Amino acid sequence: MDQERRFDHCPWLFPAEADDEERAAQRERQAGIGGDTVVGERCYVAGSAAVFPDRLRLGDDSYIAAHAYVTGELTTGSDCTVNPYATVRGNVVLGNGVRIGAHTSLLGFNHSMAPDRPVFRQPLTSRGITVGDDVWIGSHVVVVDGVSIGDHCVVGAGAVVTKDLPAWTMAAGNPARPLRDRRDAKTAEVKGTAVEGASQGVVNGVAQRAAPGVSQADPLARFADTVRAQAADVIGRCWDGGRYVDRPGAAPTLRAHCDAVEIADLLLGSVPEQLTVEEHVERLAGAQDPVTGLVPELGEAVPVPEADGFVGDGSALYHVLSVGYALDLLGSAFPQPVRGVQDMTASQLTERLDGLPWRDGAWGAGAWIDAWATAAHWNIRRHDGVRPGSLEALFGWLLTRADPWTGMWGTPSPDTGRLQVVNGYYRLTRGSFAQFGLPVPHAERVVDAVLDHSRDPRHFGPGRDNACNVLDVAHPLWLCARQLDGYRSADVRAWAGRQLDAVLPRWRDGEGFAFAASDPGLQGTEMWLAIIWYLADLTGRADTLGYRPRGVHRPEPAGAPR
Repeated sequence: MDQERRFDHCPWLFPAEADDEERAAQRERQAGIGGDTVVGERCYVAGSAAVFPDRLRLGDDSYIAAHAYVTGELTTGSDCTVNPYATVRGNVVLGNGVRIGAHTSLLGFNHSMAPDRPVFRQPLTSRGITVGDDVWIGSHVVVVDGVSIGDHCVVGAGAVVTKDLPAWTMAAGNPARPLRDRRDAKTAEVKGTAVEGASQGVVNGVAQRAAPGVSQADPLARFADTVRAQAADVIGRCWDGGRYVDRPGAAPTLRAHCDAVEIADLLLGSVPEQLTVEEHVERLAGAQDPVTGLVPELGEAVPVPEADGFVGDGSALYHVLSVGYALDLLGSAFPQPVRGVQDMTASQLTERLDGLPWRDGAWGAGAWIDAWATAAHWNIRRHDGVRPGSLEALFGWLLTRADPWTGMWGTPSPDTGRLQVVNGYYRLTRGSFAQFGLPVPHAERVVDAVLDHSRDPRHFGPGRDNACNVLDVAHPLWLCARQLDGYRSADVRAWAGRQLDAVLPRWRDGEGFAFAASDPGLQGTEMWLAIIWYLADLTGRADTLGYRPRGVHRPEPAGAPR
C-alpha cells in the first residue's frame, strides 16, 4: 500500500520501479476507467484519482496523479502530467509535453446565469480549453472555459487565465497578463524556477507586455514595440488638462475618454495616468442618465427616446458600446439598465427592425442593432435582463431575413456599391452574432461578398480607405473564418497581408494613427490598433503583436443568450 501511495504521488517513478504485480494492477486500473477511454504506452493513472471521463485519450508516457479529478472529454499528447489534486473538467485538449501543477483547475465548461431561475437549474455551456505543446502551468492556477494557451507558454503559480495566451508567453497574475517572452534573454536570469520568476514579477508589479520573440527585422514586431513605447505620450497629448479630446484642439468627448481607456488597456495593461481608476469610473458612469439609461454627449441634453422607448440615432447609440466597454475594462459597469431596451417587447422590437432603413441606409440599420444588442448584453449581465422573447425575436428576425446569396442584410446602390451593406453587416454582427457567440448564416457567401467589395476602387486604395472601411471587411472575414474550414483562406490572407503592408507605415511617432486622411487622434489610433490585430490574425501572425483587443473590438464573445 505504501508503494502504491508513493506511485500515486510520484508517478514518474512507476516505469522504472514497478514490479510485474504492480504493472498488472495498473493495467487493470486503466481498463476499469470506463467511458470511451484509450490509454497510451507507459502511462499511469493513480488509484486515488477520481477519473470519470465521457471520453479520455491519454497519450504515451503521461500520468494522472493522486487525487486528481477528471471528467468530461480530455485529450492529451505524449509526456503530459496532471499532478496531485489537479482538476480537469469539461472539454480539454493538451498538446505534447504539458505539465499541470498541483491544485490547478482547467475548467472547460461554464454555467448559464440568467436571473429568472436558480443557477443549479440552468444548462451548462462548453467552449473548451486548448493547451499547446511544451507548456508549464504552475500550481493553484485556474484556466477558464474558452481559453487557448499557445505552445511553449509558462503560467505562474496562482494565476487566473481568462484570455488566450500567445505562444512563448510567460504570464502570471489575477487575471493573468503576459510578462515577457520565454525566449527573452532576461528569462534565463530569473532566480529559481521560471514559474516562480513569473509570479514574482506580478508581486513586484512588473507586468510588462512584450511582443513574442520575433526577429526585430519583422516590421510587425518593430511596430508593436514602437506603439507600446509611445502609447502614454499618444494619450497624454489628447488630455487638455481636464478632459480627453480626440486630438489637440478638438472639443472634449466621451468617445475620446473611452478610446484613451481602451488604448491604455491594450498597450500598457493599465488605465490612462491622468486620472485614477476611481476617477475614470466616476466620470464615465456618472454620464449615464438615471432615468433612461442613455449616455448623452458632454454638454448635450438626454436624447428623447422614440415611441418604443429606445433612441433611433445619434452619439447615445455608440456610447452604449464605447462607455459600456470602457467601464468594463475599468472593472465597473453602467449603474443603471438601458431602460428602452429592458422594457421593449418582442413585438415592438420586430416592428422597429421592419422599419429600419435597409434599402438606403444599411449601415445605420446595423448600427442600431449593434447598440440595441449591446444594451441587452449589459442589461442581462448586470441588471434585470430584457423582456422574455426579445432576444429570440432579434435573432429570429435576422436569420429569416438574411440574403442567402450574400449572407447580409440591405441593398447595394449604384453610387456606393456594397459599402452600406458591408459596413452595416459589421456593426450588426458585432453586436449580435459575434458578441453573443453565435454562428452567422451563409458564412461562405459572406466571404465572397466581402472580398468582392474589398476590390471596389471607390473605397479602397491610396487616399480612399479609412479605418471603418477596412475594419468592416477585416472583422467579417475573421468572424466567418472561425466557422469555415479554410474557405478562400489564401485570398483572405493575401488581402490581409496587403492591408498590413499599407497601414503600418501610417503610424506617426508620438501622435498615433489618423482615422483617414486627417490628423492623428485617439479614435483612429484605437481603431487601427484593433484592425491591425485582426489583419495579423488573418495572416497567422497576431502573436507577434503581444496585444489582443478587450473592449469594443474584442474578438471573443462578450456574453451569450441566457
